[in-house]
Amino acid sequence: MEEEEQQQPQDLGQKPHLDHHHVRNGHRKAPKSANPYLKLLVKLYRFLARRTDSKFNAAVLRRLYMSKINRPPVSISRIIATAANKHTSKEQEGKTVVIVGAVTDDNRLLEVPKLSIAALRFTATARARITAAGGECITLDQLAQRSPTGSNTLLLRGPKNAREAVKHFGFGPHQHKKPYIESKGRKFERARGRRRSRGFKV
Repeated sequence: MEEEEQQQPQDLGQKPHLDHHHVRNGHRKAPKSANPYLKLLVKLYRFLARRTDSKFNAAVLRRLYMSKINRPPVSISRIIATAANKHTSKEQEGKTVVIVGAVTDDNRLLEVPKLSIAALRFTATARARITAAGGECITLDQLAQRSPTGSNTLLLRGPKNAREAVKHFGFGPHQHKKPYIESKGRKFERARGRRRSRGFKV
């Protein structure tokens, strides 16, 4: 009896999911871009992420892999609103703002405070205004030399869903999405979704 009990088959409830063994992992392990400067930055931050325990380096590396859509630009006004407003200016004083993407100007902004910003790219007007205010614009490899573990930095990113295309996604009843409209008039966009007699009305 004891031998029969020992020979009973094991529970197969935890078998591997063979249905999913051909599913490709969508996470990037390298950037798609052929930009040599971006590739050198990836090489640098891959080394730093491996050799340091800093989560900052791992986050920067992951963002360097991302597509351009997932690295939206950040305006100076957004940086100031986050890092240099009256509530956070003392707390964030002396920190370097890090953006894995482009930094753009905002001509609605009248005054720019002194800022230290590290980014992939600066527009000409943004760079001019930051440096004129006594601030500095540095590259991510300069940041790595200055702060290899990301200490005394503030990592920010732009609004991913602010693109015009995103306003059209997910159309349906009461979704308040923007229609792909040819023109606005009597003959346009007046059928399904705009009359009760044609399905539904929003």
